[in-house]
Amino acid sequence: MSEHSERTNSTTARRKALALAIALALVLVAPACRSDSSTTQNQSGAASGPARNPYLAAATYGLTHIDPGQSDTFPYQTPQGEFHVDPKQQARVTSGPVNIMTLAATEPDYMWISSTQGVVYVQVGNGMFREIARADVPGVKPIAPQALDQVLNQNFTDIGQVETAVHNDWGIDWTRLTNGVYSLVDKDNRVYYVTQNAEIVVFGLTNANNPQAGVRILRTLDFKPWLGTGAGLGGLPESIVGLNMTYDGKLAVLSTRGLSIIDRSLQGEPQQVHFGVDEVVSNAMAVDENGGIYAASDKIMRKVVWTGSKLSADATDGAWAAPYDFGRQPPAVKFGIGTGSTPTLMGYGKGDRLVVITDGADRMKLVAFWRDAIPEGFQPKPGTKSNRIADQIQVTAGLNPEPEFIQSEQSVVVDGYGAFMVNNARPEGAPDRLVDVLAGGPVFAPPSGIERFGWDPADHHWTSVWSRGDVVATSMVPTASTKSGVVFVNGYTKADGWEVTGLDWQSGKTVHRTIFGQSNLGNGAYALVQFFPNGDLLFNSVGGPFRVKFNS
Repeated sequence: MSEHSERTNSTTARRKALALAIALALVLVAPACRSDSSTTQNQSGAASGPARNPYLAAATYGLTHIDPGQSDTFPYQTPQGEFHVDPKQQARVTSGPVNIMTLAATEPDYMWISSTQGVVYVQVGNGMFREIARADVPGVKPIAPQALDQVLNQNFTDIGQVETAVHNDWGIDWTRLTNGVYSLVDKDNRVYYVTQNAEIVVFGLTNANNPQAGVRILRTLDFKPWLGTGAGLGGLPESIVGLNMTYDGKLAVLSTRGLSIIDRSLQGEPQQVHFGVDEVVSNAMAVDENGGIYAASDKIMRKVVWTGSKLSADATDGAWAAPYDFGRQPPAVKFGIGTGSTPTLMGYGKGDRLVVITDGADRMKLVAFWRDAIPEGFQPKPGTKSNRIADQIQVTAGLNPEPEFIQSEQSVVVDGYGAFMVNNARPEGAPDRLVDVLAGGPVFAPPSGIERFGWDPADHHWTSVWSRGDVVATSMVPTASTKSGVVFVNGYTKADGWEVTGLDWQSGKTVHRTIFGQSNLGNGAYALVQFFPNGDLLFNSVGGPFRVKFNS
């Protein structure tokens, strides 16, 4: 029997008592406030993350994937042990469905939630978790807390039940997922948010000195005049799929068919680079401190360069485009035939400087591209479609025999020259991805399989470090604590229900389990696993984020 699937035979009371004892024994050594250092640090102390972008609210949790390089890592100590937590008893802010709270405010005692219906300003200082104010997006149907919980309190047993809940009880469909997924907060504490109608909405406090005065819309921009008429996600018209901020304070806007740069004020005409007519982008982009913007369509990985005055796809400015392998769209979780990953930057300083994704092959590979000039004398690796590909390696995710699909809709977690990814593919799914993400686990057998790789900067190649075919990761973006050396996923099993599982970065051993049980509030639904500086879990539940205090 695998380590992950071993279950205790003790009574519930004894399990809770043991978990409490472990929690009380923990010593959480964490910074008193958010780290704003110029680079993140890996366990060896070497610089491993992007430089601080001065135009974002914070170095950590400034935008959806945590930092401009999309590392999905945070520098906070996290607890070890097994904990049993009832989501319904935690301090929670009701919102959604689908909520992203990797959005720090400029004031360390506050954070923003970006949900599929709007934003919420939340007080988090001194262990608090309290809604201060919210604003919904005009034209987007808000779901009342009672209606949200009425659905999530159900025991899902068949797909028809979930479809009825989403389409009739909530009155929405999968297109709701495009609202607010990729948001950011700038240095002036303004939230940049995208709606499914390709509108950019900027939210801010009504009174910066009095948050209780509320949140209001500061400005909006209908971006449709600058978008084409070609097909986007799900055959819909072209739309915006991601936002990021350049290091000189320009807003980078990624659509399903191209990239734009516009002033943060949303005034003036954007500069644009258009992608191929047969390409579709479904994920966000990474940005480096030198103006490099990295985006992947379903066929081509690109670096587009913002020179400070011009958005360029010219090789003379350092831009490039490289094809990679793609395949079929799996039945569940993933969108499209190409990569499911937002590109992640790897390597800082004088070593290999890479950008990494998982490709779209039915059984995916981990692919590293040279970010800058291809080293002199570098020979193309066998089987790669481009000399720009530094190396690629098959992902098995510890699965034997290998299933028809091994694929991920999540970006690659990068710490130093280490990379981690999950398998989200399962044999059964629903075309409506919101229905699908609620059914994955309770109705459809969940996917399993994770793998950690290492990059060798001396010989320029990937090596598999460890894999776990028994660990379940349904749809949530994995993240890692660089302080503790632990990577976290969200999964479901019939035995224990929903949980957050933490694996040791070096060995793959399970070192953390927060078990939520059968409550659907334990489903993170496309969001990120997240922790506070003091080690509390900030769980981005499908029904609204909640705070778990392990030492209480």
